[in-house]
Amino acid sequence: MRINAEAVKKIIDSNKDAIILDVRTPEENKELRIPDSTLIPLHELEDRLNELPKSEKQPILVYCRSGNRSAQAAALLKQHGFPVVYDFGGIISWPYETEKG
Repeated sequence: MRINAEAVKKIIDSNKDAIILDVRTPEENKELRIPDSTLIPLHELEDRLNELPKSEKQPILVYCRSGNRSAQAAALLKQHGFPVVYDFGGIISWPYETEKG
């Protein structure tokens, strides 16, 4: 399900167990990222699903650069039975705090 940045911020602020999943490349992640996000590049995601919890209490909030990869990743997670997955598109439209790494 696609949601906007404001909705994501509300989830993050109210649920400290929420997982912010960055599906970009390590190079993109080093340039700019959302604080406390977890990096699993899209091309590695299917092989690394075991690193993510399948819990209704831990929503997975997926982003990339512009929204294409995050949509693919969210669909993959839902196919594999992850109960609460939100695609919030790209970091290019994220108006809140970011960091360089």
